[in-house]
Amino acid sequence: MTRRDAPVAIDARAAARAELGGVERVAREMAARLPRLRPGRYAVLRPPRALSHRAGHLWEQALLPLAARRSRAIYCPANAAPLVTKRIVLVVHDLAALRHPEWYSAQFATYYRYALPRLARRALRLITPSEFSRGELANGLGIDPRRVTVVPGGVDARFSPAADAAPVRRTYGLERPYVLLVGTRLARKNLGALAEARRRLGDLGVDLVSAGSGRHWSRHGEAAAVRALGYVPEDRLPGLYAGAAALAMPSLYEGFGLPVLEAMASGVPVVAANRAALPETCGDAALLVDPDAEDALAEALATAATDEVVRPKLVAAGLDRASRFSWDRAAVATDAVIGEVLEE
Repeated sequence: MTRRDAPVAIDARAAARAELGGVERVAREMAARLPRLRPGRYAVLRPPRALSHRAGHLWEQALLPLAARRSRAIYCPANAAPLVTKRIVLVVHDLAALRHPEWYSAQFATYYRYALPRLARRALRLITPSEFSRGELANGLGIDPRRVTVVPGGVDARFSPAADAAPVRRTYGLERPYVLLVGTRLARKNLGALAEARRRLGDLGVDLVSAGSGRHWSRHGEAAAVRALGYVPEDRLPGLYAGAAALAMPSLYEGFGLPVLEAMASGVPVVAANRAALPETCGDAALLVDPDAEDALAEALATAATDEVVRPKLVAAGLDRASRFSWDRAAVATDAVIGEVLEE
């Protein structure tokens, strides 16, 4: 890592990780777009990849503040930041580790129970991706909501109905139509609720497949009734989305839910849980169901994947919904918050 004088240092620890989830995607997009948007304002401070996970706590807590000592603020996009300084603009995606510690390793939950309230109170400003999460910060941490700015995530232009699905189908042997799940393999993703959906879809000649890996700090929960593809590289995701008959997002808790927008942008009908931030992110462009109601979830997925009356309506509504979100807009909104901090 090298230090470069700039008013704002970007903590790119999460952006350095090889496998991307939602938090890593935000970190990588902002680390790329903010310096282009405002040249001279930002310095991207990125650790070696070996220090991007657990071993990176020392880097983030000690080496990052040292490298950023001449910066007026440190932008930290991934729920974590140095505890030794108050010069942080912190992105908190959700309070899952505090609300549901049973979904995480004891070490991870204990660390966040200690660190996150302190970081949130000390930060110059807070950013979060949804009004739901802003309410969580206010109610769960006692934070004045006026200190929290909502900056939704975005959708990259490479997610499109025109993306070529054929290479991905060949690579993963996806010979039949499939309903897709995308996301890190966590207990909160609620994949165990899909047993009835797999049976119902199977009767219709449709497979249920998931893309995503586990994390060392998470509990995986009940075994999913899906065919697991494991982590799918970034360059294959657009084709994987575009080839899907529908997207399933039965999560019990999400601070935003990037996969629903990526699927919508790909022309894919979405079925999502009616919990947490997912109704806010989906708007009226998805079928929303109780994630604990396995029969209702199965029926909604069967409808989204095969009903030739409902599908076109969902596709059109989804394309319109996804068009309202972009990473460039997210970068502009983030830069505005940071600009206010610098003026203050």
